[in-house]
Amino acid sequence: MAGVLKRAKELLGTPTAAGPKPLAPKPPLRPWHAVSIVPGSQPCAAAAGLARKRFLSRNAPALPLKTCDQAQCACRYDHHDDRRKGPRRASEMGVSVDGYDGLDKRGGPKRGRRKTDRK
Repeated sequence: MAGVLKRAKELLGTPTAAGPKPLAPKPPLRPWHAVSIVPGSQPCAAAAGLARKRFLSRNAPALPLKTCDQAQCACRYDHHDDRRKGPRRASEMGVSVDGYDGLDKRGGPKRGRRKTDRK
């Protein structure tokens, strides 16, 4: 019988006084996830002022807003993958800068100032 208990303790591990080790929090899957507030049909002034402004989801104000004066708040969140709106760089808008769009091959002879570089 003692052998069975010993084997069970080996397989299951011995309980500790501190209990199981707490797990570290997982990083968010989408660190730049954002929300915007979509006002309801009869929005309060606070919701109307924040309409379509994007917040990182961890920093977004809770609904209903603290200053909401409506009896029944109908505001909701609209979810976005990123806090930024639309493309920001010229290359993201399909515009090549200086005639170079990143796919061109800029090779050719390398020239320097020294005579030894020109060989």
